[in-house]
Amino acid sequence: MSGSRIVPPDPARVADDVRRALAEDIGVGDATSALLPAGVRGTMQLSAREAAVLSGRDWFAGCFRALDPAVSLHWDAADGERVTAGSTLCRIAGDVRALLGAERSALNFLQTLSATATSAARYVEAVSGTRAVILDTRKTLPGLRLAQKYAVRCGGARNHRMGLFDAVLIKENHIAAAGGIAAAIAAARRLRPRLLVEVEVESAAELEQALAAAPDRIMLDDFDLDGIAAAVRRVAGRVPLEVSGGVDLARVRGIAETGVDFISIGALTKHVRAIDLSLRLLPPD
Repeated sequence: MSGSRIVPPDPARVADDVRRALAEDIGVGDATSALLPAGVRGTMQLSAREAAVLSGRDWFAGCFRALDPAVSLHWDAADGERVTAGSTLCRIAGDVRALLGAERSALNFLQTLSATATSAARYVEAVSGTRAVILDTRKTLPGLRLAQKYAVRCGGARNHRMGLFDAVLIKENHIAAAGGIAAAIAAARRLRPRLLVEVEVESAAELEQALAAAPDRIMLDDFDLDGIAAAVRRVAGRVPLEVSGGVDLARVRGIAETGVDFISIGALTKHVRAIDLSLRLLPPD
């Protein structure tokens, strides 16, 4: 992985995320940092306390720049790069009140997004050598979907649909409401002809119905390993197959080796543990 190959996030969306985070944390004012002398400049050092894949530099920097436009950041690692425990990641120089006021929000972004990137990288590594592509889902932290999906890409995985607007994913409740798999797919082709149409199936019988209706992709939901392998043989490459539900690191290699095309994993963005990072104010020279 290389941070240089990752498409940067939308600056306007980053700025909006930062604005909301700082408003939530600072409110009417930072009561503690106000105790410090005004106009004093200082330097903070960001270090990794554990190995990780870095993600979220723009959000991290944005927090400091929002409070001190003259702040300077010197990075020693790029988004998408693996960092080791004990390594220095960044030095930030600026107004001390601003540095301390932005500290927690900046760390929250970087620790959370690096957690998603690190998790994605583990899954990508686990299926290395197979045809399977690791995808994320819409199971993201409210208000941080684009940020987490960026982090997924930093980890080497790919994004599924961004929301309800850019692909049709027909699940069990849609099937029930539409009157069946064939009816749902036909309606999708008629109403959203330019969008990818994917249908979720929960049994071999539903797989047959889906094949007859010819969607762009079929999702096998909560199939066991034998069921996945049987579905791959039955489909024989006619439609791309995606596996979803109950996927973890212990199972993902076996699933990939059945020959499926995609494996979507909600845990990439839902079950995240913040990466342990340290941000310390250095003594003055």
